Order: sequence, then structure tokens, then C-alpha cells
Amino acid sequence: MNVLVAGGAGYIGSHTVKRLKAAGHKPIIYDNVSRGHREVADILKVPSVIADLNDRAALARALREYQIDTVMHFAAYAYVGESVEKPLMYYDNNVATTLNVLRAMQEANVSRFVFSSTCAVYGDPDKIPITEEEKKAPVSPYGRSKLVVEWVLQDLAQSWKDFKFAALRYFNASGCAMDGTLGEDHDPETHLIPVILQAILGTRPGITVFGTDYPTPDGTNVRDYIHVDDLADAHILAMERLQPGKPIFCNLGTGRGFSVKEIVQTAEAVTGKKAPVTYGPRRAGDAIALYADPSRARTLLGWEAKLKDPKVIIQSAWNWFEDHPHGYSGQK
Repeated sequence: MNVLVAGGAGYIGSHTVKRLKAAGHKPIIYDNVSRGHREVADILKVPSVIADLNDRAALARALREYQIDTVMHFAAYAYVGESVEKPLMYYDNNVATTLNVLRAMQEANVSRFVFSSTCAVYGDPDKIPITEEEKKAPVSPYGRSKLVVEWVLQDLAQSWKDFKFAALRYFNASGCAMDGTLGEDHDPETHLIPVILQAILGTRPGITVFGTDYPTPDGTNVRDYIHVDDLADAHILAMERLQPGKPIFCNLGTGRGFSVKEIVQTAEAVTGKKAPVTYGPRRAGDAIALYADPSRARTLLGWEAKLKDPKVIIQSAWNWFEDHPHGYSGQK
């Protein structure tokens, strides 16, 4: 299939482009590179359109020129704290631009859509592991913006009978391409694993662990870390299974959680170096433990995470960060 990957120059989008190409599909990157990286298209040797999703003419031209069959949508802002400070920016980028994409798709009769959603739609769950039936009660504008798009997709499917979509709610995306070609390069970086590795490399002064008194085995938060290649593969499987009238909502996780201390210790074991860690008080809004029940994805998509060992995940990240201590622009 010809697949337009909105946000394809970003972290998860770029890894999905790589996996799409390996699976025999024809991905086209569509990205304004405000938070993505121009280098990705050259690394992957795929066509790219550098344009904003609000540019209807550019979007229509890309859909037509590349004879697009499916749109995968990763182009969102995803910092919870930033969303609280700038909610209008988040609704504009995450919701309004998606409406523009869907209008362009409808005009071009491109009816297949895979949406990058998030476990943030659940907010603070009543039960873990989290199933898709858990109440949807996001606690940030970021989470709410993703849930609003899920509602839009459901409503659109009621009126546009050919429209078929998947909304994939994933947990803590982590790791880098196993062959070292692609990595994780955010500014600012907030994800735990790259923050630890940057601290070990000395490109940031250290890491603060927020809270050591949670009701977990070692007192620190527990999260579900899923390798970015596993996430990418789930998007491809979802795309291949799209059917009208059968929307796909799936959690993507490993089904197991690891604590902050466990991740720090594993990173130290992988790198052979001590991480400069400071322990601080709890951070407002942090949940105790979040991890997925991925059984629906196994049933609907035939998908299960393959890279579940945090040592393997962190090793894949370390391979890239050692060669790119300052990201794509700062390769050794």
C-alpha cells in the first residue's frame, strides 16, 4: 500500500516508516519538521513532503500525487505539562489539524486511517492492567485532545460508510531501531530511558526520580515500556486489517510494568556506568502504576510485543545514543 505517514520524521513515525518499507509497503513522510528531523527521509531513502497539515493544498496534492491508500497519523504534540500550560496550542495542533486531514481524505476518497492515540485517554485508571473497557477520563489537555479525535473518528464512520480506522492507545514508547539507524531525539527530552542515557553520557547534568514512597515494591512509579519497533509493527497490522463498520481500538503494551529504579539499574548494567541520580518528592499528577492488558491487540491484530526485556530495549537505545550524543545533528 501507499501510506502517507503524517509526523513521519518524528520518533514513532520514523520507525514506522522504516518498518513499512521493510514490509513491502510504500511510505511517504509528511511532516512540517517543527519537532521532527529532516535527516530521517535521507536515512530511510523514502519520499517526503515538508508541509503543515493545515496546508490543505499540499495535503491534497500529496494524497493525489502518491496515490495514497492509507493515512497514518502521528503528528501530535505530546508533552503533558506543556499541554496544561498551552491548551489551545494542543487542541489546535492535535484536533484541528486532524479535522483538516480527514476533510482532505474525504475529498480524495482515501478512506483508511490509523491514528496514534495514547493510554493518557484513561487518566488515572481504577484497575490495572488497563483494558480498553476502562473509563475514559483523561487528566490533561493532551489526553483530552486524543480522546476528542477518537470521538470524531467514531462519528465520521457513522456518516462515511467507507471510512475505516484504528485508534491505537500505547504506553511508554521506548528504544531505538535495532540496527542503529534511527533513534529518539526530542527537545526537550522527557522520556525516562533517554534521560538516563543522556545523564550517563554527560549531555545533561543528571536525573531526578520523583517519589520513592509509592506503594510499589521499591517505592517508585511503575510503567509499561514498549519498544518502538513493536509499536510500528502493530500499526502495520492494524492497517492491513481495517474494515468498514469495524473500528479498532487497542492498547499497545507488553502487559508488564517496570519501576523507575529497575529501569535505572538496567541502564547502568547495559552501559557499565553509574547514572547520576537525585531522589526528590513526588510530582503532582503522576500515577502509581500504569501498564496495559494487551490481549485485545493479540486477538484483533495477531500482535504481541516481541522485545519485552528492558535490557534489550535499553541496549537498542544505548547503541544509538552512544553514536548520537546530541541527537541527529550531533553524530560523532
